[in-house]
Amino acid sequence: MSTSTTTIQHPTSGTHTEADYDAVIIGAGFGGIYMLHKLRNELGLTVKAFEKGGGIGGTWYFNRYPGAKSDTEGFVYRYSFDKDLLQEYDWTTRYLDQDHILDYLNHVVDRYELRQDIQLNTEITGSRYDEDRDLWVVTTASGEQVTARYLVNGLGLLAKTNIPDIAGADSFEGTMVHTNAWPADLDLTGKRVGVIGTGSTGTQFIVAAAKVAGHLTVFQRSPQYVVPSGNGPMDPAEVEEIKRNFDSVWDQVRGSATAFGFEESTVEFDSVSEEEQQRVFQENWDKGNGFRFMFGTFCDIATNEKANEAAAAFIRSKIGEVVDDPETARKLTPTDLYAKRPLCNEGYFETFNRDNVSLVSIKETPIEEITPRGVRTSDGVEHELDVLVFATGFDAVDGNYRSLDLRGRGDTHVNDHWADAPKSYLGVTTADFPNMFMILGPNGPFTNLVPSIETQVDFITDVIRDAEERGGAVVEATHEAEQEWTATCTEIANMTVFPKAESWIFGANIPGKKKSVLFYMGGLGNYRGTLQDIQDNDFRGFAFTEATDSVPA
Repeated sequence: MSTSTTTIQHPTSGTHTEADYDAVIIGAGFGGIYMLHKLRNELGLTVKAFEKGGGIGGTWYFNRYPGAKSDTEGFVYRYSFDKDLLQEYDWTTRYLDQDHILDYLNHVVDRYELRQDIQLNTEITGSRYDEDRDLWVVTTASGEQVTARYLVNGLGLLAKTNIPDIAGADSFEGTMVHTNAWPADLDLTGKRVGVIGTGSTGTQFIVAAAKVAGHLTVFQRSPQYVVPSGNGPMDPAEVEEIKRNFDSVWDQVRGSATAFGFEESTVEFDSVSEEEQQRVFQENWDKGNGFRFMFGTFCDIATNEKANEAAAAFIRSKIGEVVDDPETARKLTPTDLYAKRPLCNEGYFETFNRDNVSLVSIKETPIEEITPRGVRTSDGVEHELDVLVFATGFDAVDGNYRSLDLRGRGDTHVNDHWADAPKSYLGVTTADFPNMFMILGPNGPFTNLVPSIETQVDFITDVIRDAEERGGAVVEATHEAEQEWTATCTEIANMTVFPKAESWIFGANIPGKKKSVLFYMGGLGNYRGTLQDIQDNDFRGFAFTEATDSVPA
């Protein structure tokens, strides 16, 4: 990852001369790009976006590992704010590969002439609210500073790399890499490859790497409920039909729970016969997609443990049917609740029938150390490797915020404000951090991310517009509103089976991290309704004050 080597270019003029910019945006992924468009092109503010990478795209710039793709169907993994943009950009497969997504984002940046206001190779290491001037002072890795009235963090939900602390890592003589920082020149062809991790990234990598590696050793931490993705080529006629129906497609997406572009089930598991239950599971298995299997089969898979176990049992039965070796099938078969982020991939379990793929359960034989030649497990076996890949995910949601020197009122560090748990108001702002906003901050929607990003960016824009219409007022969430939203998110999460599983969506993948609610699980449609109600009621829960006014309670 690149750090700041670029000199900050300050504007020659702006709306408010005391600040270098009206707004600074950190990050140039889906969120930062759309935020720049809204604030600059629609509100007419002076805006600068800073991106630590050498190109735009956020997660899709850094994650270039073999097999990298979105597990959301391509027709809804895109912006919807411009009908012309929807019509002019095509796709050829049901799911989009990393390079296609990156090409799309570059097209958007150029189409709306945003590139001139994005500064690459510039890592932001800290942001501090100056109460005397009501400005944010933003600092780069090289120590340069820039000021802005508004700060928008588009840091990414999954961007703070998680690398486990394993003894001997420094001694490895081969190539060691995390999937979030894949070197362009790393070729796995014919090599002995080991991979630690079998989450969304890991399963994608395993399927792709097995086809080219001389041998692939999978170090599995937790067996996963993986369903087929149903990926394949798209008929151009089908693409055109979707384009003709984009109005109704996006109406459905915005009003749904998961925003994945399918009709979620309203049928309770126990309301139909056992024969019908199995038929529905099979039908959705054949269609593919993890969220479809969890939310498109029956409406209570995520809330009724009996229904959840039936779905889990169906997937377990498929593992037994697909995997040839009984011992490998046993290791691959999960026994816990079906309550992590739903996964899908084409040919995942089939991959373990290949002669060049072996599976090591590190729950049964833990990794003791990394050696110069590979990985030694507790059974004494040294697995010799040329390349060791960490597909170990991220310190999700709040990890990137905590790694910054981010300070609000009273010089309070965000880690102190979030000492008990990360919290927010609506997933877009947090109390005591005036004029600061977050895209996909803690307790935002648990959905297909792009529609949620658009929803949040639109709302943030409306809040800033309102502040501007009030003469440039300082705006921030009240403590009461933040507490109420945190309680709402906790209450909804506890109505589901998700908190009962050890999962990154509650921070359980990071050693020593306190397990906490990180998402609003009420669905995008309900979330959008909540935002509209708040806006209709004079932005309830926000306090707008002049610079000399008191801090909101």
